[in-house]
Amino acid sequence: MDEKPALNIRKAISYIEKAARKGAQIICLPELFTSRYFCQTEDIRNFELAEEIPGPSTAAISRIAKKLEVAVVVPVFEKRAIGVYHNTAVVVDADGKIKGIYRKMHIPDDPAFYEKFYFTPGDLGFRTFKTRHGDIGTLICWDQWYPEAARLTALKGANVLFYPTAIGWHPHEKVKHGKAQFESWLTVQRGHAIANGVYVAAANRVGIEKHDDNSPGIEFWGQSFVADPQGKIIAQASSDKEEVLLAEVDPGRIEYIRQNWPFLRDRRVDAYDGIAERFNDQGKRSQHR
Repeated sequence: MDEKPALNIRKAISYIEKAARKGAQIICLPELFTSRYFCQTEDIRNFELAEEIPGPSTAAISRIAKKLEVAVVVPVFEKRAIGVYHNTAVVVDADGKIKGIYRKMHIPDDPAFYEKFYFTPGDLGFRTFKTRHGDIGTLICWDQWYPEAARLTALKGANVLFYPTAIGWHPHEKVKHGKAQFESWLTVQRGHAIANGVYVAAANRVGIEKHDDNSPGIEFWGQSFVADPQGKIIAQASSDKEEVLLAEVDPGRIEYIRQNWPFLRDRRVDAYDGIAERFNDQGKRSQHR
């Protein structure tokens, strides 16, 4: 990513055009694509990167979406009000109009991922959007680890779960933990596809980004992918270059898999009351009696 949002928007438009020429109908950009990943530090100057909706990013991409008749998931650093900011995905439909927005629900706070400093947790819940080319759900990065988020979005009719993403390694951890971290990320999302009988598409960053020359930075591992409703990886990008990744979504495949693996049919909706608890301490209390 470049440091200047205007350059990144132009680059995104060029990739949208490439994707459309290859036949793409719904296109997803990476998380916070208009800038480098600024959450590596807590710096109030970074709030200057935020924009309202509609704003520069959505205006520019709405024009190209209308021209090419494609739907686009546009991740933005949303300025909702003075002092209230969100990590947001805007869904622009093939007519160039904003179909709706999703605000990231799960906000991480890890070394070099200091998102709680910048983002207010989402308050719109989990959503599905009916675009001209299909029904999609949008979740964002850290949301990837939560089966509840995937399930609730799928239950609202999404056939594809899109995850705009910015995830990678701390360089000092890569040798020891890198393979396990990446495989965990891949596995949990393939599980979402299987458990819900949907396609899952994750669009990740690539390259090393540093907030200054003295910082080790983050090595984003790229490898954006699309998994089908059986969790099979049907398309996967490289680890070291920006590119267009194309995959075909077949609604008939969703129906066939759900007929054979009827997980949604067999859910015990009468037995899940405890899912809304932070943690059930009942067993611990019984041990202390």
